[in-house]
Amino acid sequence: MDWKTELAEANANMGDYSGKQPATAEGFTALHHAALAQGALSTKHKELTALAIGIAKQCIDCIAFHVSASIAAGATRAEIEETVNVCVLMGGGPSFMYGVKALEAYDQMAA
Repeated sequence: MDWKTELAEANANMGDYSGKQPATAEGFTALHHAALAQGALSTKHKELTALAIGIAKQCIDCIAFHVSASIAAGATRAEIEETVNVCVLMGGGPSFMYGVKALEAYDQMAA
């Protein structure tokens, strides 16, 4: 899978929707920024949490977005790996499979 292409396609799809449904898109964007802003938890830890939920929910686009944002927030591969460990603990085999996809995405996007 080409994760950079996946992310670009997801962004294009969201842009199309946002142009047609701006109120909802703007509301979601505001929620996104508020939820992931630095606070008692760092943005990096919040992005890793969002990534874990994306893995658990088996959302390919969520994995792409939150791996990319985790990298931007300073996450290392080891931190992504440990996030996957928790996902496997809580979600078993399906989380293992989507977790290794997240590591593949990390390797491609961090390069």
